[in-house]
Amino acid sequence: MREKILINDVGPRDGLQNQTRILSVDQRVQLIRALLKAGVRSVEAGAFVSPKAVPAMAGTDAVLAGLSADAGVDFQVLIPNLKGYTLARDAGAGTAVLVVCASETMNQRNVRMSIEESLAQAQEICAAARTDGVRVVACIAVAWCCPFEGATEPGRVLDLAGRLFAMGADDVNIADTIGAANPMAVGRLMGALAQEYGAGKLACHFHDTRAFGLTNVYAALESGIRKFDSSIGGIGGCPFAPGATGNVASEDVVMLLEQMGFDTGIDLPALMAAGQLVGEMLGVTTGGRADTWRRLQLEKESPLI
Repeated sequence: MREKILINDVGPRDGLQNQTRILSVDQRVQLIRALLKAGVRSVEAGAFVSPKAVPAMAGTDAVLAGLSADAGVDFQVLIPNLKGYTLARDAGAGTAVLVVCASETMNQRNVRMSIEESLAQAQEICAAARTDGVRVVACIAVAWCCPFEGATEPGRVLDLAGRLFAMGADDVNIADTIGAANPMAVGRLMGALAQEYGAGKLACHFHDTRAFGLTNVYAALESGIRKFDSSIGGIGGCPFAPGATGNVASEDVVMLLEQMGFDTGIDLPALMAAGQLVGEMLGVTTGGRADTWRRLQLEKESPLI
């Protein structure tokens, strides 16, 4: 029996929110279906945020309505506040993702609230979600570095994680929002968090700005983390965080994990097809760092794993 790893593909949300070309609801549904066909069982399907601030996420309720209920699939949506949670719940989202930034400046830029205000709202959301039977994933953004304030103090992240767990968050996702972390820093922070709260309720979210995305995944793995966000085709970027480029590519993460002997449950050629699909939709080049090699192997009908 191979040890299982959960991959949550954030391409339909984090991947699309900063793109020049805005995809239609039908295109977003088509992309998510391609991910499901590849075996992805956790997808960030959209966000209930202001369509003026993030036009690419308009119509998330229609996206969810266009996806048939599939046993074993977790459709996650990002929410900025209690109103967003209510919309997510009513639209049938299985998991609500709320974000608290580890720096005051970034939190203000992201949701126009202080950290304490965000935490107070998170408590309300967690309480409502317990009643409604909705999972809550709390994401701590800029956990290693903030584009406005610089390096993040690890103790602040540990404190925030503890408070979010105490409120009832099911998982806490530690995010390298601008791709500034390095493997040593990842190992130190995730090791401390795993020791304090247990690795089973932690996840990681890495961007590939400095080409450290995969090495950071490996460092988190060594710390016991078994849940990861990644984005189909390596697309992504945060409109409120200067310097945030694409997420670590799902194709690269799956290849790494499978070659290391882990079980993602994802079919790599089918995942690559989904990556090519979103690239065609957006009119951009997509694919991870090993994309050329993978395609050569497919042409030669050689095993990818």
